[in-house]
Amino acid sequence: MKKNYFLITIFLFILSLNSHPVLSASAKLSNPGTEKIVEYEKYGRFENPGTLKYKYKIMDQSGLAAATGEGIFPDTTSVFKDPEYLKALRTRKLEGNQWDFINTDDHMTNFYKWATINEDPGVKLYYTALALEKAEEYDHALKAYYAVIVMFPRSVGWTYWHTPLYMSKLAYDRIDMLLRKHPELGMKMQNTKVDIINGFDNDLKNDKFLIDPGYIAECSPDKVIPPKQDLAELKIIETRGGDYVKLVKYENGHWQMFVNGKPFIMKSIAYSPNVVGRSPEFGNLTVHKDWQLDDLNKNGKIDGFFDSWIDENANNIQDADETVVGDAKLLREMGCNVIRCYHGIYNKELFRKLKEDYGIYAIAGNYIGVYAVDSGATWLEGTDYTNPEQKKNMLKSVRDMVEDLKDEEFIIMWVLGNENNYGNANNSQSQPEAYYSFVNEAAKLIHELDPMKRPVAICNGDVFLLDKCAEFAPDIDVYGSNCYRGTFGFGNHLWSDIKNVYDRPVLITEYGCSAYFNDQSMEYGEEKQMLYHKGNWEDIAFNAAGESGEGNAIGGVVYEWADEWWKRMDLTDAAVQDTIPSFGAPMPDGWSHEEWLGITSQGDGKNSPFYRRLRPAYFYYKEVWNKD
Repeated sequence: MKKNYFLITIFLFILSLNSHPVLSASAKLSNPGTEKIVEYEKYGRFENPGTLKYKYKIMDQSGLAAATGEGIFPDTTSVFKDPEYLKALRTRKLEGNQWDFINTDDHMTNFYKWATINEDPGVKLYYTALALEKAEEYDHALKAYYAVIVMFPRSVGWTYWHTPLYMSKLAYDRIDMLLRKHPELGMKMQNTKVDIINGFDNDLKNDKFLIDPGYIAECSPDKVIPPKQDLAELKIIETRGGDYVKLVKYENGHWQMFVNGKPFIMKSIAYSPNVVGRSPEFGNLTVHKDWQLDDLNKNGKIDGFFDSWIDENANNIQDADETVVGDAKLLREMGCNVIRCYHGIYNKELFRKLKEDYGIYAIAGNYIGVYAVDSGATWLEGTDYTNPEQKKNMLKSVRDMVEDLKDEEFIIMWVLGNENNYGNANNSQSQPEAYYSFVNEAAKLIHELDPMKRPVAICNGDVFLLDKCAEFAPDIDVYGSNCYRGTFGFGNHLWSDIKNVYDRPVLITEYGCSAYFNDQSMEYGEEKQMLYHKGNWEDIAFNAAGESGEGNAIGGVVYEWADEWWKRMDLTDAAVQDTIPSFGAPMPDGWSHEEWLGITSQGDGKNSPFYRRLRPAYFYYKEVWNKD
């Protein structure tokens, strides 16, 4: 997220001393309301907070409306008198569907649109707040987000995939993020709880909302973020893994990873720079194998790792001064210490060299039936986790992987699956007990076979079916989440939900952002991509052991190293980098362009797989990953 930190002025300091502060003046809002922090107790009554029967009953609607200001319930009329709203109305800037008024850069117009439409009130308030936040009207945005929790905590929106969005959870996470990223605002959220029981599936009928709005309190900026903790002073109460790779839990609930006895944060990359023009659809690309073996120039070296070069002037030509550098060196200079391999490792000599010469380890993955891989099922049938023969086939695949790699020191972790819980060519959604029980069986097998007792992770999509994973897969050591939630990071609830429901260290097994944006320059898109990565990594770091967050983050896997041009599988030309959006997603423009997720580019594709143009996100990681 773009962050323009406010100066802490004398005026705001004086306001902080008042028990009943007056809202600071806004350059953009006609009616910012009379209270910076709305004192809801003055205007109504909190009934049954902290229970399933919570609600807020308004006793003085006009007083509350005056306090909140324009666009925030119950003030639904003063925005219509705002001169800037009237100007936008006259110039027809407000015409169109409200969903087109989220990801544009005209944030105040987005605010006026959302504040004046007929929509579910909680959804309306949330996107009103989001527009205000992007317009840097932070005080008003915080009031709007908090109003979602107070007034409409059971409101539900929908994703592109028609899965539920719990608006009060989202609002809580945005408040938490805003207050810690802008401590100069001088506020803390106290005793607020938003818990949706049975909220890890897509069935709204079984949801139960446990809500306590708590309150927003003033505090000095230096008190907003809790202090870091000295882990050396804390007792270890649980250990997972073995002597080589160990996960320890401290008495404060934080999890930390150690490799060879030293603290270790996984600064990882999903690496698969496949040759432009190949596609699994054409039968000439094995996605997670070919890049480990390709030596197209026949020099005895793996192409991407050792023969890539940087196009410094972006002319798609290797000029005389653009010498071969190799991805291995680029990754080491970036600070990357782990590569995620999704399904199998086919070149052990390569990975031995990466560890010995470059300090880069590998995650060894097995799909365990997602996309019908190794189960014996066809894609149309999909893997059936209740089928004994298919389970036998998949366990053999796991056994073969571990027996082949168990003595290799470059293996740092085993990962089972890749978003299998989303049901891609498998029945995990209809048979979650069978799926997670099978995951547990595979984890136990790995623990039995691996003499070094390295941790076993699951790779889930976000936290969907997290409760089922916790119930049926107790032998998993690490909760891995492929998670794409937006520029601000993952939200407090991702970390706290996993901590409260499963209590495992967390690896974000994928996160990333497209570098292409419709109707924008390449420079614009790449800057937005970098800011997305920045917000995500900062959230991971904030939640690492000893830090001020939940303390269960052990790292993340950037998705991905280089653009892959085959990802639009519904199109037929893998030699063209498609600019058609793949699907709606919480990216800065609301769309994912699947062929543009790399933090390096393959240029015009004619020099693939050797060409690299480093994007700003690469240099961001090079700066922050090398600090410790």
